[in-house]
Amino acid sequence: MAAYLLRRLGQGALTVLGVLLLLFLLFFQFADPRDVAERAVGEKARPEVIEQWLENHGYNKPHYWACESWRFWICGTPTVTDTLLFDHFSRMLRFDFGKSDADSVPIIQRIREGAGPSMTVTVPLLILGLPVGLAVALLVAYFRDTYIDRAGVVLAVFAMSVSILIYIIGGQYLIGKLLRWFPVSGFDPSPAVIARFLALPVLIGLVNGLGGDVRFYRTVFVEETSRDYVRTARAKGAGDVRVMAHHVLPNALIPILTRVVLAIPFLFVGSLLLESFFGIPGLGSITIDAINANDFATLRAMVYIGALLLILGQLMLDVAYTWADPRVRLG
Repeated sequence: MAAYLLRRLGQGALTVLGVLLLLFLLFFQFADPRDVAERAVGEKARPEVIEQWLENHGYNKPHYWACESWRFWICGTPTVTDTLLFDHFSRMLRFDFGKSDADSVPIIQRIREGAGPSMTVTVPLLILGLPVGLAVALLVAYFRDTYIDRAGVVLAVFAMSVSILIYIIGGQYLIGKLLRWFPVSGFDPSPAVIARFLALPVLIGLVNGLGGDVRFYRTVFVEETSRDYVRTARAKGAGDVRVMAHHVLPNALIPILTRVVLAIPFLFVGSLLLESFFGIPGLGSITIDAINANDFATLRAMVYIGALLLILGQLMLDVAYTWADPRVRLG
């Protein structure tokens, strides 16, 4: 197992380097930092002001080598350390994200401040959504090939087909404005009122994800009920409830773990639309603000963190497989 994990870590490191190279091409090769500078200081600003902004943010360096001529061999030994490429890789690998292009606030400070609000939304969504989705899917699979099963599948597909924007707008109007049960938007981290601000976004997130969860888990459970071990358990006199709870559910853990573990990285990066519409100052809202403000530095850091967490989630998933099924061997 140790050799497998080392090999997977090596593959993950290569993937991280590939992600960083792609980010560099997107943000520096295909996009011009000078355009960001003009939007930040104004398109009618004097050239020296733009050059000063580029220098303050480290965007005035050459891309690949420190040589004024493209014939870099005539420059003697080209300096690759004083380039945007080297600076990009070294900063990202050291988690030194620098300052925001929009307001010069340290990006790492914003990430620390936004991680908490994001997790106050995403962690309850995972903790509540998993058992609710599994319970409803088990119920639907238990009544397979009946009207309850067909109705459950139709409702799940319908729920998957509705955009989350409809859930957000409808929930804010019905529950927040008409019934006035919870605030329409806002965030207050005080323990006395935080649940009131989070109730509506968490409820909408649960309803939005329930359709996909039920559809996926129900398919897994129905497939497991056709296995030989289920027929053996029934032949020994096990009832349907015992078969579903003690045989089908444990043996369906592999695909369930795949869905759950891959969702863990998104606990930290937050939900873009939920945070944006409900005014939650999390990482998802920070990403949306960075897009609107053409804040390349913040957006680059958020994309990198998301990719890194996804790679770590894949590694966690491999280890979780061995815990869920002793027959799985990593080698």
